[in-house]
Amino acid sequence: MGLLERLNQDMKQAMKNKEKDRLSVIRMVKASLQNEAIKLGKSELTEEEELTVLSRELKQRKDSLQEFENAGRSDLVEKVKAEIAVITEYMPEQLSEEELIQIIKTTISEVNATSKSDMGKVMGAVMPKVKGKADGSLVNKLVQDLLS
Repeated sequence: MGLLERLNQDMKQAMKNKEKDRLSVIRMVKASLQNEAIKLGKSELTEEEELTVLSRELKQRKDSLQEFENAGRSDLVEKVKAEIAVITEYMPEQLSEEELIQIIKTTISEVNATSKSDMGKVMGAVMPKVKGKADGSLVNKLVQDLLS
């Protein structure tokens, strides 16, 4: 079942269960997917393009969460945490830190990286491999650690 079909089913279920917050998040994600399809001039997005949209939505909320926590807005923090939980349901399973380190080590040897000056090369090669399966800031931190 495709992501849009799953979103439609979950949207109907959220309506039946009167889950307003969940319904709102599903509608936002669905709108983002449809807007991306229009922007790319396609009728349907590929799995990778859907993943890009989901990752972007998740990142926006994580950034917002950080800002709200810094501002002491606990009312908004809870709302954004709930939104993150809903979006995370549609993301692929996240890689463990050990799996991530293994992928990074392999990539470092593939691109013959030796120092922090090779960081861009390594990140450029790692990110497509872990797209949607790992947080970019964690990948960045691990690459820095392994290159130093």
